[in-house]
Amino acid sequence: MINITQLAPFMQVLLCTLLLACGADAAAPYQLLKPPLDTPWTDQVGTNPWPQYPRPQLRRDVWKSLNGIWSFQEAQEGDVTDPPALPLGQEVLIPSCIESGISGIQKMGVTHMWFGTNFTVPAGWADDDRRVMLNFEAVDYETKVYVNGAEVGTNRGGYHRFSLDITPNIVRDGANQLHVFVFDPTDDQSIPQGKQTKRLSHIFYTPCTGIWQTVWLESVSQDFIKSLDVAADMNGIVTVVAHSWNNENSPVQISIASPQGDVVASQQHLSDQPFTINVPSPMLWSPDSPTLYNITVTMGSDEVRSYTGFRTISTGVVNGIQRPQLNGEFVFMFGPLDQGYWPDGIYTPPTLDAMVYDLELIKRLGMNMVRKHIKIEPDLFYEACDRMGLLVMQDMPSMRVFHHSRPTDGEQSEFERQLDIMVNEHKSYPSIVTWVIYNEGWGQITDYYPEFALTDRVRQLDPSRLINSVTGWHDHGAGDYHDNHHYAEPQCGTPWSSLPNTPYDSKRIGLQGEFGGIGHRPADENLWPVPEAVRTINETYELHNTAGLESYHYRAHVLLQLLRDQVDQYACSGAVYTQTTDVEGEVNGLVTYDRRVVRVDEEQWKSDIRGLYDAAGARAGDGGGGGGEGSR
Repeated sequence: MINITQLAPFMQVLLCTLLLACGADAAAPYQLLKPPLDTPWTDQVGTNPWPQYPRPQLRRDVWKSLNGIWSFQEAQEGDVTDPPALPLGQEVLIPSCIESGISGIQKMGVTHMWFGTNFTVPAGWADDDRRVMLNFEAVDYETKVYVNGAEVGTNRGGYHRFSLDITPNIVRDGANQLHVFVFDPTDDQSIPQGKQTKRLSHIFYTPCTGIWQTVWLESVSQDFIKSLDVAADMNGIVTVVAHSWNNENSPVQISIASPQGDVVASQQHLSDQPFTINVPSPMLWSPDSPTLYNITVTMGSDEVRSYTGFRTISTGVVNGIQRPQLNGEFVFMFGPLDQGYWPDGIYTPPTLDAMVYDLELIKRLGMNMVRKHIKIEPDLFYEACDRMGLLVMQDMPSMRVFHHSRPTDGEQSEFERQLDIMVNEHKSYPSIVTWVIYNEGWGQITDYYPEFALTDRVRQLDPSRLINSVTGWHDHGAGDYHDNHHYAEPQCGTPWSSLPNTPYDSKRIGLQGEFGGIGHRPADENLWPVPEAVRTINETYELHNTAGLESYHYRAHVLLQLLRDQVDQYACSGAVYTQTTDVEGEVNGLVTYDRRVVRVDEEQWKSDIRGLYDAAGARAGDGGGGGGEGSR
């Protein structure tokens, strides 16, 4: 398909005229639309977005990105039986949310749609019984995929990857047609959707519809490594499972190399079965020293490269208090609620640099943790946390029940299926230290307590991490954390609590799962100027609507001092401050929504955060308490 936007304007007109004169259909050319608010990276998106290899823990050399200009058109539910001719009516940038300016569509309320493109398969990719895999990193929400008119696969769920073997359907020496039909029932069904809504309000935001993460092709051997589970602990024990595509018990060779490139361990085993390797005296991974080891795995002619970090996250009693422990020492976890929304891309960051900017700001302020709030990011996000040294509390995207009092059995079953997928896809990232199942009761069944069974299920899937079964409300005693939400002032590990929370449970870790949230209305040029959002600014938990930031800075210092007092006097083991950035009508970020204004007093925050780590170390009685590079 011709990318008309790469031509000069007069050539665009000439080409469209010629196409119409010849009777050919042409999609309306792609154009980066002006979003309500842009970022410093909006104009850097281009027409070859996200060119990075999308799966950093399962790398191969032979791959091809399909990101770029596709075509798009709205559809009706019944249209799925008949893929329309390409090109479709309007060009669109993939990956993107169609509600975003980056997409070139910027339209709300579309529930059924077609996406299409043409692609070629490089020579030799399907020779010698090799397979051509078509990979989607995430499509929101239900997907049917067609290659050259034949249906090749389906998927349900807006946050996880899926791969399709399209070898029997491709043309090897010519153009291939790819159609993707998407149905997104946001708000119309009870599904894992996080904070997406078509009914905009203060803490619920513009939805993301469509192909919002990378699409790509890969050439693999007939039998290949489908996925790789790796867990490396502080004692040097590496547990590995290499999952094969279709041939269990295939011989697998794994080697582990130090950061300097020296092979420190090597072993052979069988695919689809767990086995262990011992690495003597490994350098440990932590926020202060995020050391990573490289891994190479071969199975027949297939070879993949991965990495791991040696670390153990656990819970234990330290000086009489139940604490989270990293590598056998109490680590006080402090960081922001991180929602991952962008004014130009909604769910899709405009570039990798943009996404990493948020993490670098968090690290620069001295924080050692981030709570990824009811959204699952591209894998490159977790790789950045691994390399930077940021602990991650990973939320499961919440259901929200709109049409009945509680999830149906079918809705609950689907939530649980997607929870399993989230854990299995991400359990090899050393930065992830906690799984969060339910947030503030959203989609949580309360006439019985499914979080107990779900906690057991998650621990079975991944025994190497802690589990925050219920963050905020409806705590019945499940999981490793007693997690309280309270705005603006913290109530962390205290013997008192405000409804709907409960006083600290000494059998579990005391965590302030959310607090703070103090806000300041930014200048108009840094504000999301959508009326539905602007009208809700006064709903900010504590709004400092003055000309300057003096009262905001004072109040932030007071809240962090209150938290330090609770660390010093009670059983507070970690806290989550709301939040990294403003999001639409929420103006309580460390930085504005466009990422152009850092609102906080950086030196004050660094000092106050160092104070938290110092208090935690003193309370532990052994100098522990952890921190990060910025805490020293």
